[in-house]
Amino acid sequence: MTQAHTMSSAALLFAHAEYYRAFASRNLQAMMDLWALEDISCVHPGWPVLIGRTAVIASYRDIFLNPQQPSIEARQERILRSDFEGRVFCVEEVGGALLMATNWFALQDSRWRLIHHQASPLAPGSSREAASETNASFH
Repeated sequence: MTQAHTMSSAALLFAHAEYYRAFASRNLQAMMDLWALEDISCVHPGWPVLIGRTAVIASYRDIFLNPQQPSIEARQERILRSDFEGRVFCVEEVGGALLMATNWFALQDSRWRLIHHQASPLAPGSSREAASETNASFH
């Protein structure tokens, strides 16, 4: 693995962490800054697909305004990346429920920008141990 690859992987994981920091602090501006300006999509658990920046950003605004929104914690990150795009797979814990999430980034203007987020519940019977089998990178 080259130094440039390692640094870019670290930057990808940093952008991924920034997503969860923005979510935890309900910081809409920080969330907006993470997302690419066009060709984006999002699937929140139980929601239809959201396509386009207006719909995606509006969904986060609504989530952040919900006083009943439980906190979210991401862990067990695994990455799959190429030179210009990267995916981070992780387990999210939201209000005690475990979700499997994908955060897909594109390298734009020397910065990882989010182009797709999707989360869905882990199948019944999935244990925390099974969800944490590995923390290794795919690539």
